[in-house]
Amino acid sequence: MRKNRKYSPEFKISCIIDMRENNLTYNETARKYLCEKGKESCFRSQLKLWERIFLEEGKAGFCLERRGRTTKIDNPNKGRQKKKLDKQVKQDLIAENQQLKERLEQLEMENEYLKKLDALVRKRLQNQKKK
Repeated sequence: MRKNRKYSPEFKISCIIDMRENNLTYNETARKYLCEKGKESCFRSQLKLWERIFLEEGKAGFCLERRGRTTKIDNPNKGRQKKKLDKQVKQDLIAENQQLKERLEQLEMENEYLKKLDALVRKRLQNQKKK
């Protein structure tokens, strides 16, 4: 029977940072840090959760207590806060999206140009072979 274990925030951070820096899979990281061989699959979901918390909230996200069920009536501030995008982040995302659209349009035009050029070169080669 598996005991419920509580890992320290420092341990969680070190696992995730090591996994991301060394390009380890979830199974490799679980094998390295969490369990003996053959039982790494049970910790894969735990590592995915830790990675999601790390990416969304950073290192501070591990300091929040997340166990147990809460109700809004008892404590509206307990648990994970919903991620809110501020205006600057939204503007940056919109600007980046616009730049990507422009780059895509440019690449599509280049691709069409190269296709036409290739067709012209092939046609010229065919004409030279006929002569």
